[in-house]
Parts: sequence; structure tokens; C-alpha cells
Amino acid sequence: METKRPTVLLLVEDDQAMRSLLCDELWDLGLRIVEAGDGDEALQRISESLPDLILTDLRMPAGGLDYVIRLKTLAPRSPIILMTAFGDAKTKADALRTGVAAYFDKPVRIADLKEAVIRLLNSTGPAGRSAD
Repeated sequence: METKRPTVLLLVEDDQAMRSLLCDELWDLGLRIVEAGDGDEALQRISESLPDLILTDLRMPAGGLDYVIRLKTLAPRSPIILMTAFGDAKTKADALRTGVAAYFDKPVRIADLKEAVIRLLNSTGPAGRSAD
């Protein structure tokens, strides 16, 4: 009998209180949440195991658009949801050009974030496989 692998969300946020809040809010979706406190830690987590979805802050230690591009290179089949408190139209356009699947300005509406997580997981399936 095959055991279904849990859906893994990599949550990258340098603000511990925000990361804790997001974990609490996303827990009821039945995800296995792996946390990282900055971009370097996120890249380390990806090297250990590819997540099904990445939810990350943009502006943090070892963050930025170059970091997002590295995420896409290391985990090309893992959709990325990007959040930032320092966004503008150019930041959003640049982020979307890097291939992020969803973009949110902070403060994030939790209901909208959950909707994006569910939508992206349903469209890709486990381990980033297309759910055709």
C-alpha cells in the first residue's frame, strides 16, 4: 500500500513573529511546513528536500530578486509565492518576470494567501508535478 507523501511548504520569513503567524494560519491546510529565517537557510532547506510550494519574503538577509532566481533554478517545479512590505509596481513586474506564481504586498490578507496556496497546490500536485 502506497503512503501519500505530505505536501511540503517552505516558509521563508526573517521576522520570527510573522513566520509564526503564517505557520499558525497555514497549519489548518494540512501542510508540512518547513521554516527558514533567511535566503541562505531557504537554499539549504531546498538542497535537503524539494518543497511542493515556496512562500517567501523578498527583503530579508540573503533575499532579493537574485535570491528568487536562485530558488527558481534549484526548485524549478516548485511555485513561488512572494511577499514584500517594500513593493511597488516595478518590484512586482520584476518579480513576476522572474517566474513567481503569486505576489503579495504586506500586510497580506490571510484569506487571499490561503487561496493562492490552495490554487497553486491544486494546479501542480505533489512535488510540483502537473495535475493534468
